[in-house]
Amino acid sequence: MSVLKEAIEEKLRGKLEPIHLEIEDTSGGCGASFSVVIVSKEFAGKALLQRHRLVNEILAEEIKSIHAFQQKTLTPEQWQKQQDK
Repeated sequence: MSVLKEAIEEKLRGKLEPIHLEIEDTSGGCGASFSVVIVSKEFAGKALLQRHRLVNEILAEEIKSIHAFQQKTLTPEQWQKQQDK
């Protein structure tokens, strides 16, 4: 696992306490592009833009060195609905 991926995981786990977290290096291993799926109670009652801003604030340092960052932010209820389909 890359140092950048580890840093992203550590910060997201520490600040959001996700019940589910997927981090994928979509750049083929060079660490320039990441896609994340985060399921957290912290997102309850927040609009999508607020959720993304929260994640961007948490990862402000890491995002500076990433070319592309895609995020999917879900509440536990939204995640469960997706899993039930």
